[in-house]
Amino acid sequence: MMNTLMNALVAAAVAMTGPGGGLSADLQRIVDAKGATAALARVSDGGRTWTGTAGVRDLDRGGRPAPNGHFRIGSVTKTFVATVLLQLVDEGEVSLDDPIERHLPGLVPGGAEISVRELLNHTSRLYDYMSEPGYSTNRWRGAERFRSYQPRELLKVAFAKKLPDDGKWHYSNTNYVVLGLLIEKLTGRPYGEEVSRRILRPLGLRHTLVPGDRPGLPAPHAKGYEPLPDLVDATRMNPSLDWAAGEMISTTADLDRFMGALLGGKLISAESLRAMRTTVETGAGFGYGLGLQAYALPCGTVWGHSGELIGYLTFAFRADSGRSLTLSINPSTRNPSTAEVMGLAVEVFCPKG
Repeated sequence: MMNTLMNALVAAAVAMTGPGGGLSADLQRIVDAKGATAALARVSDGGRTWTGTAGVRDLDRGGRPAPNGHFRIGSVTKTFVATVLLQLVDEGEVSLDDPIERHLPGLVPGGAEISVRELLNHTSRLYDYMSEPGYSTNRWRGAERFRSYQPRELLKVAFAKKLPDDGKWHYSNTNYVVLGLLIEKLTGRPYGEEVSRRILRPLGLRHTLVPGDRPGLPAPHAKGYEPLPDLVDATRMNPSLDWAAGEMISTTADLDRFMGALLGGKLISAESLRAMRTTVETGAGFGYGLGLQAYALPCGTVWGHSGELIGYLTFAFRADSGRSLTLSINPSTRNPSTAEVMGLAVEVFCPKG
C-alpha cells in the first residue's frame, strides 16, 4: 500500500501563485526522486511573491499541501533566540564578551572562560547533548518522543562529556539551551514569552509559536515521516527535547517576514547586526555568525539558517538585495541532497540572463 501511495506523489499537482514559478518543476523532481513527501517554497523579491507546493499532505488520505501550512523549523529557532540576545545586548543587559559565569554562576563547567559570543557562534566547545543516543529529535524515538524534558536535564547530559581537543568548529545545541536560560535570567520571563513579546507580536507573526510540551501542529500542515524502513508518521512529538535550540513552529510567510525584518535592521542595532553577520569558518559548507549562517553562492552570499527536526527540514535564505527563499521539505525515504537544495537557491538568487 505504501508503494502505491508513494507512486501517487508522482502525479501530485504543483500549486503556485504569482511570479517565479520556475521552481515548481524542481520541487516536483525532488518529490519524484523520493527526497520529499511534501515541499513548500516561498520566493519574495520586493513587492513580488511566489509560492509553490509539491507532493501530498498525507500519505494515507492524500491532499495537496497548503502553501500557508505550518511546519517545525528546528534550528531556525536559534536565529530567534540570537535576536532576543542581541536586543538585550543593545539594551545594556549583557555584553557579547561577558563570560557566561557572570550571569549564570555555577551552571556551565569552565563558564568563566566561555563568552556569550562563543555560545552564539558555536565556538564554546560544549558537547552537544543531541549526540547521545535517544537525545536527538532528528531520529525516531518511539514512545519517548512524547516525553517532556527540562533544560537543566539536557545540560546534565551535555556536561557529562567533553569534546575532543581537535581545533575544529563544533555545532552544539547545548549552546542554545544555555542561551535560553540566559534570556530567562536577564528578563525574569520564559524565553518563549520573550520571543513572542519582542519578535512575534511586533511583526504580526501570528502563525509562529513556541510550542513547549504541545505535541501537535496547527492546521493546516503536511505530515512528517521517518523511514523505518517503511515510512511512519512522525508528525506528533513533544519538542521540549529541543527547547531553545529548535522547538519552534512557523510558516514560509512568517519566516520570510522575520528574516526580512532582522536582516533589514528593524529588530537589532546596526552594530549588533554587524556582529551577527561576522562569521567563523566551520568547514561545513557555510560560515556561522551569531545565530546566522552565510552561504556562498556563485553570485554572492545569502544569509539565514537551516533547521531539521524529524519529518521536517527548513531553509530560510535572504540576499542583501532583498530577494528571499523560504523552503520547507518533509523528507521521504531519504533527505534531499545538499546539491538539490542549493540548486534551488542558485535558481532563485543567481537566475540565468
